[in-house]
Amino acid sequence: RWLFDQAVCTLYAFCGVLFGLCSLASLTVLSTVCCLKVCYPAYGRCWGALSDPHSHPSLAPLARWGSYGPEPYGTACCIAWEASSREAALYILALLIFCYLLPCLLILLSYALILWTVWASRRAVRQH
Repeated sequence: RWLFDQAVCTLYAFCGVLFGLCSLASLTVLSTVCCLKVCYPAYGRCWGALSDPHSHPSLAPLARWGSYGPEPYGTACCIAWEASSREAALYILALLIFCYLLPCLLILLSYALILWTVWASRRAVRQH
């Protein structure tokens, strides 16, 4: 069971969500910058110094949009996935779309464009 009070549970869950989202955001920015540098070298220099790639939807439960609570087994805390209100369900849906599906799609698209560019340039070299 969770050994600490609700405030520590909220802090623990907040840190877990924040670091997870920052990690995925960093990977998304990295793949996008790599794609720009490989596929569009003229524009790649402009995007090399993206300032802060991290969005902070982890703050939403602290503002009462969604919530943090114990996981089903009760040994740790995370987002309360069982939505107790319409706002909580919208927060979970927003997390799914904007913090998981969209970054994953951008990563896949970036690496697909890199592979296509490398394949096309390799084919062009072979034809010469």
